[in-house]
Amino acid sequence: MASMIGFMATWTTYGTWLQGDRKGYVKNTTTLEANPELEKSNKELLKHDKVKIPKNLRNTVKNAILKEAEEIGQKVYAIAVYSNHVHIVVESIGKRCGYSVGRFKKAATKALRKYGFANKLWTKGFDKRYCYHQHELEMKIKYVQLHEE
Repeated sequence: MASMIGFMATWTTYGTWLQGDRKGYVKNTTTLEANPELEKSNKELLKHDKVKIPKNLRNTVKNAILKEAEEIGQKVYAIAVYSNHVHIVVESIGKRCGYSVGRFKKAATKALRKYGFANKLWTKGFDKRYCYHQHELEMKIKYVQLHEE
C-alpha cells in the first residue's frame, strides 16, 4: 500500500452544521441524508448560540492556521475559511491528522479570542480525506481552491 502524502481536513464552527442537517452531513467519511428529527435533537443539546466567523476575521483565522503549519513544519497546499467551516489540504508529516488539526483549531481559537469570541468555537472532531497519490492530492487542492471566497 502507498503511504499517505497528504490529507484534506474539514471542520465546522460550533452549532452550524449539525448531524441531520437539511443539506446532508458527513459521519465517518460517509455523506448521509437529512434527518430533521436528529437535527432538532442536536439543536436542543447546544449549550450556546452557533458561531459564525465574520468576513472581516476570516483572514485572521487563515493566517493563524498558516503560521501554526509553519511552526510544525507542515506545508499547506490550499486553505479556505468560511463563516461556518474550514477546508485545508496539507502534506503528511508522519503524525496523525488530529495532531495537525488540533493545533490549527487551537491557533485559530487563540486568534479569535482577541476579538471577543468567548464560547466554544469549533465542533468536536473533523472530517478527513487521505491522499495516497498525487492525483488525489491535486483533486483535493482544486476542490478547496474552487470554493475559496
